[in-house]
Amino acid sequence: MSTKDRASNGAQDPKGRVTKAVGGITISNRDLQTKSTTDQVKAGMKGAVENLEDAGYTVKDTVTP
Repeated sequence: MSTKDRASNGAQDPKGRVTKAVGGITISNRDLQTKSTTDQVKAGMKGAVENLEDAGYTVKDTVTP
């Protein structure tokens, strides 16, 4: 994964946390809370995929002479 992708994905989790806080402050705005949870889950999944891709490249580099 490129550094740009990692930075973009890394920014998504804090964005979700801020949105969740704002949703809680604005008298239980369920739409904001749902969107924040979605942002956090998406960021986590993207991070997991990036780690899996990196592991795949490491294995490929180890096996390929």
